[in-house]
Amino acid sequence: MTTSTRPEYPAGGPQQGYPAASPSAAGTAAAQATDLSKVYGSGETQVVALDRISVEFRRAEFTAIMGPSGSGKSTLMHCMAGLDSVSSGSARIGDTELTGLKDKKLTQLRRDRIGFIFQAFNLLPTLNAIENITLPMDIAGRKPDQQWLDRVIQTVGLSGRLKHRPNQLSGGQQQRVAVARALAAQPEIIFGDEPTGNLDSRAGAEVLGFLRNSVRELGQTVVMVTHDPVAASYADRVVFLADGRIVDNLMDPTADAVLERMKSFDAKARTS
Repeated sequence: MTTSTRPEYPAGGPQQGYPAASPSAAGTAAAQATDLSKVYGSGETQVVALDRISVEFRRAEFTAIMGPSGSGKSTLMHCMAGLDSVSSGSARIGDTELTGLKDKKLTQLRRDRIGFIFQAFNLLPTLNAIENITLPMDIAGRKPDQQWLDRVIQTVGLSGRLKHRPNQLSGGQQQRVAVARALAAQPEIIFGDEPTGNLDSRAGAEVLGFLRNSVRELGQTVVMVTHDPVAASYADRVVFLADGRIVDNLMDPTADAVLERMKSFDAKARTS
């Protein structure tokens, strides 16, 4: 079966062409790992989840991380996002080295400079959409930039649903709220861990379209872990992991190209 080279947006999704990222935003690192290793356990039970990985995630770029189960893709994202400690090497957000940061500083960095989108929507059922979107800033005692907030809401297509609570929204709409929440605080980088994993193909395509739109229209940086070649084809670049190491890199991916790369890794694993 032949898959589309670039999945179409569903009806109601963004259809217009996207301007290129500005030269000042593109090409610089929003996050960077240098010789990063993550080891769990010791002795006979030791597991090397990440093995001296070095990678940059450039500003105003959408990067997908792919690999077989157990390859280290979620571990890499968690270490880069400050959700897990590193065993050795360096993890940086912008110019800030995460290694050695005290808990308070790390919490502040995650709150103020990083956005998160996970497979579970993580919305509070007692709050409506706009209250869920602004909740992290409310907790931090910060007022949102109203002009930016309005732009984000328009970008993700939620203007008519802001007063609805999560149980009044579809799964795709709830994940759009989660995307808007991640964007609203104007983070330096957004990390997504299988953000469309709980959605049907149509709703997933909507959310991926909005993430891509946030990169093209808003200059956002997005790093997404996924197992889905179609989801990865929305990215500007795909980084492939196997056995805790980066084994390949693909620019301007198509679903077919991603699938072929994944098949080649599976074949090598079976013959090794």
